[in-house]
Amino acid sequence: MHRSILLMLCLLCSAAAFAQAPDIDAYAPGRKVVAELQRIVTPNGVQEEFEAVLGGARQAVSVRGADRDNPILLFVHGGPGSVEMPMAWSFQRPWEDYFTVVQWDQRGAGKSYPLNDPKTLTSTMTLERYRDDAIELIELLCRKYGKRQIVLMGHSWGSAVGLAVAAKRPDLLHAYVGMGQAISFRDNERVGLAWTIERARREGNAQALRELEALRPYPDLGPFTIDKADAWRKWSIGWGALAAYRPDADFYFESTRLSPEYTPADRKAWGEGSAFSVTTLWPKLADVSFQTLDKLDVPVVFFLGRHDYTVPAPIAAEWMERLQAPKKQLVWFEHSAHLPMVEEPGRVFAALLEHVRPLTRDVP
Repeated sequence: MHRSILLMLCLLCSAAAFAQAPDIDAYAPGRKVVAELQRIVTPNGVQEEFEAVLGGARQAVSVRGADRDNPILLFVHGGPGSVEMPMAWSFQRPWEDYFTVVQWDQRGAGKSYPLNDPKTLTSTMTLERYRDDAIELIELLCRKYGKRQIVLMGHSWGSAVGLAVAAKRPDLLHAYVGMGQAISFRDNERVGLAWTIERARREGNAQALRELEALRPYPDLGPFTIDKADAWRKWSIGWGALAAYRPDADFYFESTRLSPEYTPADRKAWGEGSAFSVTTLWPKLADVSFQTLDKLDVPVVFFLGRHDYTVPAPIAAEWMERLQAPKKQLVWFEHSAHLPMVEEPGRVFAALLEHVRPLTRDVP
């Protein structure tokens, strides 16, 4: 598949282009240093990886935290297929002093990709199945670590999974945290394309305008296609819609080379799984929308990048205004686009402590 398709579908944040490159031996000493820095040595800490069978599919899970008595935070990665486990070392370590943080490679993605025959997964790859996988995983984590509820954080595509979980099983959650929150996939495409066209006009970029205008009537009519989704993101990412003030997110994807949790074989699987997940799921997402969902029985916190037009933040902000919930909080990251956890890692950590950690105190 063309490099730009897997990168530009960063609803997405698909990192297959980098994962498919051969690992460079020069990074091995750096990985050892990172591994030692990351090692959990506290007496009540937890650092383990295991396989879980969720919805009949084997899936990889990583659990890390300085004190297993802390509340659990499950991170649901974006994509489809863009695992966060190999990047997490770059931002997650401070979280682990206050949360037991779980990274999960979803079915067909990352370390989970080689654990199952892709042919058996294709028909199961729907939002509802990912939602139910997440619910099964939460129930497993609660049993395994003696909890009644957890914090659920969804990013990008994972925020659709997370919001679906919050709607179906609020009883399992202290809170739901949406980062780069997706509300309506067709609205995402419509608003993102319009923003990109306006930016092309301001830049006086005639070539961009021709290519972007030629996409009409996408996305208002018909099915989604990877080619059309790729065509406008090719321009929007260059104008900072994915990582603010940057023409790309190479710094984010390349950080995986220093990941102590991902071997060269894992990185290869990551690339293959990302391509598989995007091509399988993307056409199914055109009519996925939470616009009619106006009430949740769980506290909701949104972390939104002011410059995010990969999954346009204004859509989620407007939806949050209408939402009824026991508690709701919108936190803007003024110097971020779609990747606040690596664009403003200190502010994300502070927001977790200020707005999310207190929500876990009522239930042990």
